[in-house]
Amino acid sequence: MSPRASALARAAAVMGVVVALDQVTKQVALSRLYPGEAVNVFFAIDLNLVRNRGVAFGVASEGGVLIIVLIAAALVLLGAYFLRHATRPGMWLPIGAIFGGALGNLADRAREGSVIDFVDPAFWPAFNLADSAIVLGVLGLLYVLEPDPSPAGRPEPG
Repeated sequence: MSPRASALARAAAVMGVVVALDQVTKQVALSRLYPGEAVNVFFAIDLNLVRNRGVAFGVASEGGVLIIVLIAAALVLLGAYFLRHATRPGMWLPIGAIFGGALGNLADRAREGSVIDFVDPAFWPAFNLADSAIVLGVLGLLYVLEPDPSPAGRPEPG
């Protein structure tokens, strides 16, 4: 398998795992939690069923179809970038996480008309596993894209 094909396969595997775990956790939340009835699990973190019609953390809750179009456009651009740079070391992991999170939340929008959030910390808006994958994926992508601080060919000081 070529390095490019290997990177694509790895990204697809990460994406599949994220979507599967996200959808399973949301189905468990839907079957066991009720809106407005928080269950405390740890200090200031509750499990609470929340329907999010917005993007991240409830922003743009009246966006409707426009949100889906913007998310799809962002995924197309990110996918095109990945296809051109698939062999960059480590690129497959954050790309797979971002795509998996986005597809998990898009599946909710298609099926439920909103995103199912259930992790509800007192200090932050409610979120889900897909949101976590997207945030961690973006952070990972920033790390992967960070230029090498000591590029080859730079003369040693002294």
